[in-house]
Amino acid sequence: MSTISKENFDFLNKLKKNNNRDWFNENKDIYLNHHQNTIDFADQVLIELSKHDNIETPTGKKSLYRIYRDVRFKKDKTPYKTYWSGGFKRATKELRGGYYFHIQQGKSMVGGGFWAPDKEDLLRIREDIAFDAQPLRKIINSKSFKDTFGTLHGEQLKTCPKGFDKEHPDLDLLRYKQFTVFKNFTDQEVLSPNFTKQVSDTFKKMRPFFDYMSESVTTDANGESLI
Repeated sequence: MSTISKENFDFLNKLKKNNNRDWFNENKDIYLNHHQNTIDFADQVLIELSKHDNIETPTGKKSLYRIYRDVRFKKDKTPYKTYWSGGFKRATKELRGGYYFHIQQGKSMVGGGFWAPDKEDLLRIREDIAFDAQPLRKIINSKSFKDTFGTLHGEQLKTCPKGFDKEHPDLDLLRYKQFTVFKNFTDQEVLSPNFTKQVSDTFKKMRPFFDYMSESVTTDANGESLI
């Protein structure tokens, strides 16, 4: 089973100290070696993930985000990310949500959810919450969810969203603009032989949350399909 190597971490740490094009080009072969190590890891995660979900992303390589930073509108002009990251997209219009991984010494994590729901999807989610928030609360208050993810994350409005009751008892949930979860991993866990299995198992524990959200954005108030 493919694992993240200690040398991979070492390369990222060196890149952080030498974040410039000259150093990167001089060490391009080393970069490509560790890039392949990360691809192999992502390929194995995809194999495990596909055992319990329908994934559109075809390969581990396709899941990886580019290491090159977009610095056009940023004060920090360093050209390279000092971590590996990637995402897997669920297949079909009925299955919503996405899986994410971030590999960096001392800061590794996996997550998932709805980072940027469009206006229509966000409205449908809020309407479901306003009608009956108990199904969602049951999921995020479950022992499995709390033990794995702790709590629901995401940007929130400071006030009540337009069109909803300011005194609604579930205003805390209605204020969310994003609905995300994540779990941190230690370096020891990342470097262990069973890390890909741990990542897949963590993704699997997102499914009740994903299934609730998928139904919210693909059906109307009567439960009829919007697809």
